[in-house]
Amino acid sequence: MTNASPTSPHHPHPTVFVIVGPTAVGKTAAAIRLALQLGTKIISADSRQCFRELNIGVAKPSPQELSAVPHYFIDSHSIQEEVNAAIFERLALQWTEEIFKTSPSVVMVGGTGLYIKAFTEGLDDIPPADESIRFHIQQQYEVQGIGWLQDEIKKYDPGFYEKGEILNPQRLMRALEVRLTTGQSILSFRSPEPKPRPFQIQTIGIGLPKEQLHERIHNRVDQMIKDGLLEEVRSLLPYREHNALQTVGYRELFEYLDGKCTLDTAITNIKTNTRQYAKRQLTWFRRNLSTRWIGPNDEFPLSPTP
Repeated sequence: MTNASPTSPHHPHPTVFVIVGPTAVGKTAAAIRLALQLGTKIISADSRQCFRELNIGVAKPSPQELSAVPHYFIDSHSIQEEVNAAIFERLALQWTEEIFKTSPSVVMVGGTGLYIKAFTEGLDDIPPADESIRFHIQQQYEVQGIGWLQDEIKKYDPGFYEKGEILNPQRLMRALEVRLTTGQSILSFRSPEPKPRPFQIQTIGIGLPKEQLHERIHNRVDQMIKDGLLEEVRSLLPYREHNALQTVGYRELFEYLDGKCTLDTAITNIKTNTRQYAKRQLTWFRRNLSTRWIGPNDEFPLSPTP
């Protein structure tokens, strides 16, 4: 970013407003409202809305919403392409610099906590794993399950076992492959300080009372089914092993298509799993004590940057 980036009396420094919150709380509408207020563009921080093949199940913004404000990272990739937090960090920083050429503000919105952390703080520089080690770990996990992963981590990396996310198989496999590849704990590669960014960051959380959020989740799932989510999932069967489809809304309907449950049971499971996902999102986002929480229709707390 150059010193030529425009500024405004209210925000003398270029500022990224990051809107976070649980699924179905109303982040998209809030982000559009803020972007129109600031006269800027939106960067989506959602790990699934970037895929062109996924629409209904990821609650992608409508064509009307996308035409109201330009969005980045929506329909930007094919599901056959690799997308991860490191790729998002690089792209989002490029897009931010581009937007700052014409506006002093950028709006980022999304519910993927790791992507937002990558953008705001940077990712730890962790060495790549040996492919044969990664393959072996994945094979053993598929056969023996998460209990095997937990036992291996307890044996090889007791520090991570005490402090890490031992109920998350992806985190366990990553920690184990790093330990077996490098001989060091993944914790040793973690930086205690976030990477500096050449702009201000203000984080705004969108929240609702639990009962209202649950009602919105249930209504959204029902609407997704009416809009054709089952047909979308059926069309994605060739890609069902992709990480983006091992997620709520898709996984449950694959089970229905496999004959493992009824459609009503699958829909109930989507609602239950979405509520649990929203709870995990809130736990993640509440770690940032500087986040200012508001309701979906409240005025935005835009404080001047120092």
